[in-house]
Amino acid sequence: MDNISPLIEHGHIDFGENKVQEAIDKWTEIKEKNPDIKLHMIGRLQTNKVKFAVKLFDYIHSVDSEKLAKKIADEQLKIKKEIKIFIQVNIGNEKQKSGINKVQTDSLVNFCKELNLDVVGLMCIPPMGEDSSLYFTEMNKISNSYNFKELSMGMSSDYLDAAREKATFLRIGSSIFGQRV
Repeated sequence: MDNISPLIEHGHIDFGENKVQEAIDKWTEIKEKNPDIKLHMIGRLQTNKVKFAVKLFDYIHSVDSEKLAKKIADEQLKIKKEIKIFIQVNIGNEKQKSGINKVQTDSLVNFCKELNLDVVGLMCIPPMGEDSSLYFTEMNKISNSYNFKELSMGMSSDYLDAAREKATFLRIGSSIFGQRV
């Protein structure tokens, strides 16, 4: 928290977390004192954690299934809160990574819209050890086909390539705060 307070004091409002329980412990009180803060769930979200995530987060960057989308929609209705959603695309078709295959994007985007979820964009994590700019270019094209205004991609190692391809949200926490312990 010592690292975050100076950023909040300087007016930074967007912060990402990848674990729900850790975010609850860290951010509940801070968000009560700083209502302008926007908290982003950038990690994989399990359906059993959705009710906690919807209460705390303003954005979820990792929607990758109809089951998860339905659970988010149900929880939003229960507490009358609308959060912003990114569809996670497994742009490199990697078996070990979350996200939908790019050919399934249309189906999941339409399903989310039928549920009245506020889908604002797409998110991806390209394969490690490959030229990420090729994947970012492809994601930008897919995003443009939906006229999305937001695109979540790029991390500490490749954020400049992501920015060149119109990423609006970059995940660069380790460059700012150091590696997770």
